Amino acid sequence: MTVRDWDKAYDNSGAFPEVDAYFAQRQAMAIEFKATANTSADCPYGPGERHRFDLFRPEHKARGLFFYVHGGYWKALDKNAFSHVAQGAVKRGFTAVLPSYTLCPQARISEITAEIVMALEAAARKVNGPIYVAGHSAGGHLVSRLLCKDVKLSDDVSARLRRVVSISGVQDLRPLLKTQMNEVLGLSPEDARSESPILCDPVEGSSLMCWVGADELYEFRRQNAALYEVWRGFDMTVSKHEAIGKNHFTVIDDLCDPDSWLMSSLLAP
Repeated sequence: MTVRDWDKAYDNSGAFPEVDAYFAQRQAMAIEFKATANTSADCPYGPGERHRFDLFRPEHKARGLFFYVHGGYWKALDKNAFSHVAQGAVKRGFTAVLPSYTLCPQARISEITAEIVMALEAAARKVNGPIYVAGHSAGGHLVSRLLCKDVKLSDDVSARLRRVVSISGVQDLRPLLKTQMNEVLGLSPEDARSESPILCDPVEGSSLMCWVGADELYEFRRQNAALYEVWRGFDMTVSKHEAIGKNHFTVIDDLCDPDSWLMSSLLAP
């Protein structure tokens, strides 16, 4: 499909007229869950103002760590808007950690990638056991980057990292050079190439699930399939899935359900 309007091609809100009502409902869910969960809020993982994560504990001894990175095109939102997505993992017995990170234009995307590494390392020091990672949209990009060879995780975290699911991830940043949002993102052609998972070699033996809503914009479904097709040629485990009836926003709702196919697939031993 030929793309003639790149802004429209990546305008998820414009493709979902009920987005404001959806976010209002999910914000209420996030507030309620955070208020009732066993929570340690605003744990520092670095020196920056937004270098904080919330930690949600299960009722009994944790089976491991679930680490979730929010979206917002690297320029909006924070952990507080997504507390509710922790509940599926918590109900399955995992400690969930949700970080915030510095937003563009105060940080470049490469710097945000480094912040997510720092947050994951700090979370892993607090929670023992296997590590499972998920991220959505811009967060999907950031968690895919964790599996790239040029991103250096500690030996301990690398050994414990079982699986990553990139949900509606932006895996190739080069099309964003053609959008108005790049006035905020500040991507150069060199940045877009170096920070695109699709142009990076993945770590041998790693495991990635490429997940997207079947009702999403074409570009997100294309990017999801493209990373799968490229990385399946490497020595790793990679799968892809299009969630029927899900759009760019509702696709993360299954993270709230401990028995959903998404959670069962992600947290499988």
